[in-house]
Amino acid sequence: MMTKTFGALLIFSAIQHAYSMTSQGRTGHGLIGYGIDMYKPPCAHACRDTISGSQLACSMVMSSHDHMFMKRMDMSGEVMTEPECYATDDVYLQTLAYCISTHCIGIPQWQLEKYWATYAVGRDEGQPIPKETYQQALAKISDAPTEVLVSGEPLNKTSLVDEEEYLANYNGDASFENAEIHHERYGIVLLVTGGAIPIATSLLRFVPFPSAWTSMFNAYFITPPTFGSKHNVPIFNIFHMPTRGQALFILYLIIINFVLSFVSLDTTTPNAWYATVHEQWSGYLGLRVGVLSFANLPLLILYAGRNNVLLWVTNWSHSTFLLLHRWVAWICTLQAVVHSIMYLKSYVESGDFATEVKLAYWIWGSVATLSFSLMIPCSAYPIRKAVYEVFLLWHNLLAVFVVVGCYYHIICRFQRQWGYETWIYVAIAVWGFERAMRLARLARNGVRTAKVTVIDDDYVRVDIEGVSDSGHAYLYFPTLTWRLWENHPFSVASTVLGSQALEGARKREETADVEKSGAVSVVKESGSSTRSAVAPAKVGLTFLLRLRDGLTAKIRNHASLPVLVESGYGSHESLASHPFLLCVAGGVGITACVPYLRAHPGRTRLLWGVRTPGIVEDMAVALANIDKEVYIGKRMNISEVLERELCPVEDAAVVVSGPNGMADEVRVAVAKLGRRGFKIKLVEEAFSW
Repeated sequence: MMTKTFGALLIFSAIQHAYSMTSQGRTGHGLIGYGIDMYKPPCAHACRDTISGSQLACSMVMSSHDHMFMKRMDMSGEVMTEPECYATDDVYLQTLAYCISTHCIGIPQWQLEKYWATYAVGRDEGQPIPKETYQQALAKISDAPTEVLVSGEPLNKTSLVDEEEYLANYNGDASFENAEIHHERYGIVLLVTGGAIPIATSLLRFVPFPSAWTSMFNAYFITPPTFGSKHNVPIFNIFHMPTRGQALFILYLIIINFVLSFVSLDTTTPNAWYATVHEQWSGYLGLRVGVLSFANLPLLILYAGRNNVLLWVTNWSHSTFLLLHRWVAWICTLQAVVHSIMYLKSYVESGDFATEVKLAYWIWGSVATLSFSLMIPCSAYPIRKAVYEVFLLWHNLLAVFVVVGCYYHIICRFQRQWGYETWIYVAIAVWGFERAMRLARLARNGVRTAKVTVIDDDYVRVDIEGVSDSGHAYLYFPTLTWRLWENHPFSVASTVLGSQALEGARKREETADVEKSGAVSVVKESGSSTRSAVAPAKVGLTFLLRLRDGLTAKIRNHASLPVLVESGYGSHESLASHPFLLCVAGGVGITACVPYLRAHPGRTRLLWGVRTPGIVEDMAVALANIDKEVYIGKRMNISEVLERELCPVEDAAVVVSGPNGMADEVRVAVAKLGRRGFKIKLVEEAFSW
């Protein structure tokens, strides 16, 4: 979907040329403090700031019509000084050189010469260099100057700078750059720890802690919902309660973002940039949260992707990262809103709001902030559940406006001087990698034909010949809808086709339900079976689909149809270290359990609840040699059956795949048993959004 909408970048890039820049300068590479210097050495920059506003012999007097350009060039009052004037005026060059020589004690000469060649004239791209070097200009001063340059007066002889004005400029330059370095540094901290902590905590699984300790720790601090008994089932149909393990990392994200928003906002006085300490601190805070919001963008996109590299190197689930995606979105949005409010307040108080609000950078920044703010309510669970495809379209469109708005907010304000756009490049790179991986997975399988078999009123089977993979896959049915990007995840039920044609007797014991309706049964099967004939097997993938409104409802009306298969997701965690494996499945959740049951070397058992018997018959071959108990039309008592199955064993792994309510019941029951000293590992297989 975003492959299409991100094409809007090309359209927006044409629009931005209609707007003038509010700041121009040389292109920087990296981030401030990490490849980009703003005012180093500050002593030399302060010297230039102190004298550059004075009228030189070659300066031009502006008419009132030209005052609108004053912020784009070195000007004071009605005087405009071109770069060529700075580069050739002897008095300016000698005054600057003398100031540097008396204030930059201990700075290496090469560094001063570098500053001189780069910044003595200004910051514009392609500007001329001074007609002489720093040492040459200094050598031309025969007598040390004695007169102090008065602010606003013409500079017509080599002069001393006003020390109070110099100090204010020095403090302004040095303090601002120091704050900017901390902004970028803390942004890097957010980005790095947002990826490193999941990796580090996942590596703990390789540390040989006693299994009893691990199980007890998980039962108290990782597995249960933070509060109550619901995790997959939303609270009030709005909010998903994180598990305690998830809550610990979410708490870290909240705390680190809050703390890094306020630390190292050091102020200095006197300061030429700000009139008061409060104004200075507020300005730094506005910049800090703006940079942190930018730094969170790559994490926001990374956590949302199904080709998230963290999924490959950690044991964290996709549903966990989607939950983190939503929390980071809240943080990122709040930071953008605070950034906007701080600058709105500043410009209103200074009287510049009416001018600034018309500038391109302000408009694009407003687009980004408003898009962020709209995404939060438009992504609420009731909306996602009711109109998921509409949500997806709207969500991705707003995401494009966020990224484009952030990018042009920077470009129209600073061009590419200070590297703020680097955060946007990283975010786009993360998104681009994720989408490229999707295309690669699709291209690997090409266009296939899906054969549809109706099992009963609730389920259909989809067989796709010629594709081999495991885990789960995202299926696209381009002929069923105009939304060609629409896809849905399904677990692979089988990697061999044709094995459903089982004939022969199965050793089965059926016990009728004692309820009066007689419509409910429990089927118990041993782990042995007799096969008389099996159809020739073919390589392919089999999926079981629960019929719902929308795409799956349309599938049952076709015997075959074209399909694109984006496969290779969700490798199954090895549970071989646990001697007993118990799988609890509900409906088509059985497809996620089968690979675990087949791969486990120890004793296995399946508890499976289904609405109708059709799916049980369809899965008969796949489950033929598996010890199982099937509940047809009957709701199993989760806590009771888990107590019964797990009490006799010393060490077990429990895999659950089914409806949200079932998964939550299993989670709570496993946590309770773990707190009683049972050694249990829980694995939840679920698709959520």
